[in-house]
Amino acid sequence: MAALAGGVAVAVLCGVVASSGEVPGWEEAIFHALNDLPDWLRAPMWVFQLAGLLFVPLGVAAIALVLRRYRLAAALVVLMPLKLLVEKQVVKALVERQRPGTSICAGDAACGNFRDVPMEGLSFVSGHAIIAWGVATLLWPYLPGRWRWVPVGIAALNAVARVYLGAHNPLDVIGGGAIGVALGAALTLITGTPVPSPGDAPAPPTAPTT
Repeated sequence: MAALAGGVAVAVLCGVVASSGEVPGWEEAIFHALNDLPDWLRAPMWVFQLAGLLFVPLGVAAIALVLRRYRLAAALVVLMPLKLLVEKQVVKALVERQRPGTSICAGDAACGNFRDVPMEGLSFVSGHAIIAWGVATLLWPYLPGRWRWVPVGIAALNAVARVYLGAHNPLDVIGGGAIGVALGAALTLITGTPVPSPGDAPAPPTAPTT
């Protein structure tokens, strides 16, 4: 419940700031700090941004089915249309802010590094961030110990990658990540927490020998 409430709160706050269509000076500074990172990072950043593609939840759901984590698989499948609904029909209908190529650079490609990404179009929020953080949130209850932080780290790098490539402003990925956390938390509440799979069931006690 805390993750759901926190995600909604952060997303609303980001939306309020972005709703003017302008990019504040502090956000522009963060954009340039990430966008101006060295070009040798381009290949790994391109890979990390793939974690936000729409088919990723479906691939993870297939693995969950193999492992008999049926609740997780169902939640991952539902995440895809839910993401599209919230992003396209709700958020982008309320907040209209352009990509950095327009909102920061006013169409001047020389003012930033736009690495094979569109310079025009609505930018708030990042759909990639919604997917990456939604998947990370759904996986959290199912992964043991430190393994939980692997998808979280991937989601964080996905957000950095989208700014580095020039596709989004910082609040676009923060707001998108917050929505992803909220959606993942809501789906976890609906589908329930993990239950042991048949292979995880403990062996029945045996009678003591004499």
